[in-house]
Amino acid sequence: MQWKEYYKERLMTADEAVQLVKSGDKVVLAHDVAEPPALVEALVRNADRYKDVEISHMFSLGSGAYSLPEYKDSFHMNLWFLSGNTRKSVTEGYGDYTPMFFYETPALMREGVIQVDAAMIQVTPPDENGKVSTGTSGDYTVQAVKSARTVIAQVNSQVPFTYGDAVFDVTEIDAFVECSQLLPTLPEAKIGEIERAIGRNCASIIKDGDCLQLGIGAIPDAVCAELTHLKHLGVHSEMLGDGVVKLYEAGAVDNSCKQIDIGKFVFNFVMGSQKLYDFCDHNEDCLLKGVDYVNDPRVICLNDNVVSINGGIGVDFYGQVASDTIGYNQFSGVGGQVDFVRGAAMSKGGRSIIAMPSVTVKKDGTKISKITPLLSEGQVVSTSRHDTDYIATEYGIVRLKGKTARQRAKALISIAHPDFRDELAEAYEKMFKENC
Repeated sequence: MQWKEYYKERLMTADEAVQLVKSGDKVVLAHDVAEPPALVEALVRNADRYKDVEISHMFSLGSGAYSLPEYKDSFHMNLWFLSGNTRKSVTEGYGDYTPMFFYETPALMREGVIQVDAAMIQVTPPDENGKVSTGTSGDYTVQAVKSARTVIAQVNSQVPFTYGDAVFDVTEIDAFVECSQLLPTLPEAKIGEIERAIGRNCASIIKDGDCLQLGIGAIPDAVCAELTHLKHLGVHSEMLGDGVVKLYEAGAVDNSCKQIDIGKFVFNFVMGSQKLYDFCDHNEDCLLKGVDYVNDPRVICLNDNVVSINGGIGVDFYGQVASDTIGYNQFSGVGGQVDFVRGAAMSKGGRSIIAMPSVTVKKDGTKISKITPLLSEGQVVSTSRHDTDYIATEYGIVRLKGKTARQRAKALISIAHPDFRDELAEAYEKMFKENC
């Protein structure tokens, strides 16, 4: 059968497509920009058809309506990363969070530890050869397509056609729903004085030819703004964002010094502006790969001079970093932080940075130090003290590797907010039985 006939026979409405999902099924949604809104809306619209359908994904940019309490008999959340629109289900106890290293997700699918009865994805229209691209999401989406009993795809002409692991034959998909919708875009991050200072501190240890992993937001963008004078930077990153494209346009990134995928941007999902999506579209220098390649520390370290920059919620005197919990509450997820911290550590000349403002400012203006003697009660360690390398705030950057517990504490106090240094010094004296 020619691919056009196959495609035409499996073309249906969103309401028809979601009937392929049965009660008790385990459904995996593509995440971030790749979440298929037409399919999600149809799933929720038909909620009364289902009982105990488990929904799993990483970060959601969609409505998250399926996670509302009124649908808890139809849909059960088993999330791998929490976002603002899904967090309530876990916080209030009718949903679950499963901790895992991001790079392990596809292997867990292959082994059947994570069951995939149905995968809901978003793809480009087929090209002349009957190929579609998942466009903005490789990560676990690639393996979900391979592992699922049923694959349902929203065909969206707004999805960029990216290469790498993201390309599938139409015959690998069971149902197609044509619905073109603009992809979610993120507003340009607002970079204030604190973010600029953190960016300068991080940039102080980055040099020509380094291979970067950066996330999204004001701090990564501030770092990029400080690197435009450098040359021959490379990108091997969990996420591709606008800051990296700006570096490319400034002539700072050419991927020429990488040891693998030379000349290529390598990433497992993309999120940002429409300009970013256009940059990726049919760009052979952009390789959208599975997370079990991009985030595997054994792959990351094949490039020399990897510099990994991630955020944190708090760090204690021992160098333990909390990035996904606040007290007893699950706030987000570890994502690829530990994957890249360890990959950078294994890379020749590699460095990893946890970058964060020195304080959290509450709505009433109260400041809370992010550097504390110990993590708060119930708070979970994301990056262990044995893995932590550099910590950066707006007051400086310090390296913890090779330092004693006492030396670490002193170094961290030196980059804490000045309003808290005296009380941190007092805590130091109690903990370590010496003057700070």
